[in-house]
Amino acid sequence: MGVYTAVISDLHLTDSEPSRPRRKLRHPLWKKFKSKEFFVDRALTDFVTSIQATAAETAKQLHDDRPQVELVLNGDIFDFDSVMAYPEKQVYKLDWIETRRGLYPKEDRSVFKIDVILEEHAEFINALSEFIKNGHQLILIPGNHDVELHFPKVQTRIINALKLNPLERTRVRFVSWYYISNNDTLIEHGHQQDPYCMCENPLNPFLVDYNELTIRLPFGNVACRYIMNGMGLFNPHVEKNYIMSLPEYLRFFFKYLIQAQPLILWTWLWGSVATLYHVTVDRFSMVYKPTESIEDRVEREAQKSNSSPRVLRELQELFVIPAVQNPWMIAKELWLDRAFLMLAGLSIILFFVAQLKDLFGISLWWAVVAYMFLLPFFLFYARSISSLVSTYKEPDEELFAKQSEVTGLSRIIYGHTHIPRHEYYGAVEHLNSGTWSPGFTDVECTTSDERNNFVWIAPSPESADVRKAELKQFLTKK
Repeated sequence: MGVYTAVISDLHLTDSEPSRPRRKLRHPLWKKFKSKEFFVDRALTDFVTSIQATAAETAKQLHDDRPQVELVLNGDIFDFDSVMAYPEKQVYKLDWIETRRGLYPKEDRSVFKIDVILEEHAEFINALSEFIKNGHQLILIPGNHDVELHFPKVQTRIINALKLNPLERTRVRFVSWYYISNNDTLIEHGHQQDPYCMCENPLNPFLVDYNELTIRLPFGNVACRYIMNGMGLFNPHVEKNYIMSLPEYLRFFFKYLIQAQPLILWTWLWGSVATLYHVTVDRFSMVYKPTESIEDRVEREAQKSNSSPRVLRELQELFVIPAVQNPWMIAKELWLDRAFLMLAGLSIILFFVAQLKDLFGISLWWAVVAYMFLLPFFLFYARSISSLVSTYKEPDEELFAKQSEVTGLSRIIYGHTHIPRHEYYGAVEHLNSGTWSPGFTDVECTTSDERNNFVWIAPSPESADVRKAELKQFLTKK
């Protein structure tokens, strides 16, 4: 029996805009990329059907009458961070910020969010159900945007939505952060190598908050919730959409934001402060202590991932240091350092001008003149700061070599960066499955980045025992 593997990632399935219980859009372009007209369920349904047909056709050429396809959903499949829906009739008390930036990552709220996603994307879920009933396997790997998949009740909700019998349920597997396919390919989302997005302990990401189970979210995801969820004219999944030069920001402001969100600087400021507060509080929160021993958990997770406890531990040692351990690094990414310098400079100038006013009776307006002299120095500092976010989107040859040595495998597949790749680094073959999310680079959703890419691994025609990997793009039917 030949094993065929399809890997897709970064679907970012979420709720539609306007989100329930809201009925009206805040602005015609407000989160337009989240509207139902851009849902990818039809393409995904066709894709699931297509890979089964492709496997059957290839297997026929190899005289294999029992081809099996494993579909690996490699992280950021469900975007919990972007879900803005909340229950109209609450059985739990909601903070005001939850109604404006999304529900907290607590188990009961995460269950509500996955229910909303499953309902709005029922077409794709039904396609997955038929796929599994046809005898194939489904592997789900959590990414940074769906770290809430670690909640057992969330996993149960997904299983129930697939409507499977007990035997069929055994063909669905949730893993911790990586999966080894057919003993020839290491597959992981890749966020564990990104200090802004890594889950510090995917074997136990839980915290205890007043006897409630919650999850320690990565810094980048907290920022998405508190900042990006409040900036509806920016698509958080496409850097070109929100990382601009100062002239570009000014043009964008006067073209769109001055009518839709004139107080966007205030939204950024309090969102940044809220982000810094959230990740700081999490550092002092109580870590959940499961009844299962560490060794039992390691052994169980290693078995689900098709590896050994030793491989799991050594892969875990390759995790990057999380950004939250460096508060100044976070402050610079949030631009809070620049805000602090501006306010500190203004305060100092006002203090001295006030003293001079008392002594010589000068006008306080001289503070404006003094501040203008400081402005070039501030701009020089601001331009000297470069974001490191894009740095971690580039492949790391040294890391690949270490992962290959640990696992004994020469093929590694990532997602996370949204950049499709197929290249070799030394002896290691690296592929990235790109994204299927509505990756529009403009607020009017007319220009899109390349998407609908996937990795296909199939037995080689020359030798059925050797599998060949390809990066492909699924073209939807018109």
